Amino acid sequence: MPEPIRTLRTRVSGLWSPRHVIETAEGEPLGTLTVRRNPWGMVVSGEYRPEKGEVLSFRRDPGLLRAQFSVWTDGKEWLGSSLRWNVVRRQIDLWTGSKPYRIVPTVGFDRGWRMIASKTGEVARIKAGLFSRNATIEVWRKLDFELLLFSYFLGSMILRESLFPSSLDIMHAGTQEKASPSKA
Repeated sequence: MPEPIRTLRTRVSGLWSPRHVIETAEGEPLGTLTVRRNPWGMVVSGEYRPEKGEVLSFRRDPGLLRAQFSVWTDGKEWLGSSLRWNVVRRQIDLWTGSKPYRIVPTVGFDRGWRMIASKTGEVARIKAGLFSRNATIEVWRKLDFELLLFSYFLGSMILRESLFPSSLDIMHAGTQEKASPSKA
């Protein structure tokens, strides 16, 4: 696969209400994502405060599924929502109003998630170390930063579930062949 068009890094601190500092590959801070939990430990919301720009709010939508969230701007504009249809299946579906995306585990025994567009294949990859909560985010295709941050927020909550290979690994080879440019 070619080099990513953008690489971001995250530094995570805190246990109950973790703070994720998002920064460029060079170490320049872009903003901080704070995750909030209720007294029982369930993630109920998140907030991204950039160094400059608009604040994003991640809110749990009514429902029992763990990845049922939506993202809103400071001006109360809806940007996208997510749904995890089945607790056993590890795929999370994202909607933005125009394009559907999926978040699926990385291929093989690795901690992290892949963001897949329905027509173009892998758009971004979120990779975490085996024992670390810090992550590297690689962007392969043009993508709105807010949507990338939303997928990171969702994937960071269920990072442990991404370790083992999934049945979606079989589809990975076909998706990559479809997404890669043909050689002439």
